[in-house]
Amino acid sequence: MNLKAGLWQQQTLKLTMTQELSQAIALLQYSAQELAAFLEDKALENPLMQIENANVKPMNPLIDRSLRKHQKAEKDWIEQIADKPFSLEDHLISQLKVTNLSVEQLRVIRHLIQNLDENGYFLGDIGEIAETLRVTEELVDDCLAVIQTLEPAGIGARNLQECLLMQMYYENPNNELAQNILSNFFVPFAEKKWKQIAKELKVSLKDIQDVFDQILLLNPKPGAMLGRETTTYIIPDAIVEHSTEGLTVRMFDDSLPRISFNEQYFKKFKDQDQQVSRFLQDKVQDYQWILKSIEQRKETLTRVVAKIVEKQPAFFQKGTQYLVPMTMKEVAAELDIHESTVSRAVREKYVQTPTGTFALKTFFTSTIQTTSADENTSSTQVKNVISKLIEQENKEKPLSDQEIVEQLKMTEGIVVSRRTIAKYRDQLGIPSSSKRKRFN
Repeated sequence: MNLKAGLWQQQTLKLTMTQELSQAIALLQYSAQELAAFLEDKALENPLMQIENANVKPMNPLIDRSLRKHQKAEKDWIEQIADKPFSLEDHLISQLKVTNLSVEQLRVIRHLIQNLDENGYFLGDIGEIAETLRVTEELVDDCLAVIQTLEPAGIGARNLQECLLMQMYYENPNNELAQNILSNFFVPFAEKKWKQIAKELKVSLKDIQDVFDQILLLNPKPGAMLGRETTTYIIPDAIVEHSTEGLTVRMFDDSLPRISFNEQYFKKFKDQDQQVSRFLQDKVQDYQWILKSIEQRKETLTRVVAKIVEKQPAFFQKGTQYLVPMTMKEVAAELDIHESTVSRAVREKYVQTPTGTFALKTFFTSTIQTTSADENTSSTQVKNVISKLIEQENKEKPLSDQEIVEQLKMTEGIVVSRRTIAKYRDQLGIPSSSKRKRFN
């Protein structure tokens, strides 16, 4: 082995990840909101880059400010009403008959309400609360009982069993069978060991089935109905429309701010000292790279969406059940780009279609083998068929996963394993055959 030191010359080809290339890759995977935030941050760093947002109107300092203030004051009372959140605590306190409760009881009740989680369950410890508030445990128990009489029914329960039992008392106080089952057979009832329960209570399986149907109408999370969820809005990145020429694709970039070059600033300072000139040249180059990266992003996204439309025409014309198998690798090969580029292009991007708005990732599904040599199907289509089979099955003798496998192969020519059926069934939220069985 030669271990002598020396100099050798070697020529190799390799891709260097420059800052500009890294920025172009980042911009491609940005959603519209992320790209808008990125451009606004860049505008703060680069004085040569101007942001023009069509959705934001500049303030006119010549407008009478006192008139503006007066107009705003007239609207404030309505806006404050709409914006003020109504919490679970407010809802419960408003129901209390304050005149019938002592100051000490109100203090304990308020403390107990603060120990309710977002679903309305009581998570505190009676003993610890009594010690903290320096009151008796009996008083704390009585105050919790007061909370449990409030609406929504089931509020203040310590567990799911108590929550359902409270609601059953409220909804149907005369149903002794349901109350007995929830009180004494909760676990075997949930596990559908109904024959054992029917034998002990000397009732029919149909009676227990009726109780089960009634319990399904109850709310296991009574406090969640009072939760305030922030509405989220989806802005599509592309729009697919029907036209006389067929399906057309256009990019929707109205939500993105427009960027322009600050020519006035550049001319004013370009002839300054060498350091300022170098700074401006760097900012000019940065602006040009951002402009180029945005154009590349738009071009790549347009090509990917157009290819999706080309390969999924039935989906856009007839509906979601006509989605055919398609992979990112397949699209990348046809567009002559890398698979990771397609993955970045569809990340958190949405397309508006005649049948609704969908995430671009929705169109990429795995291929399922069929008995036909020249045809395949998608996982989405298989799930649709499974849903229909289970919907049409005999509920007294529901189809097992193996029976679904055989029916898919026999009637649809779809070849899947039993484990795949179980996985798809779980993804669809469909219980197993034993839990779907009905007793009539």
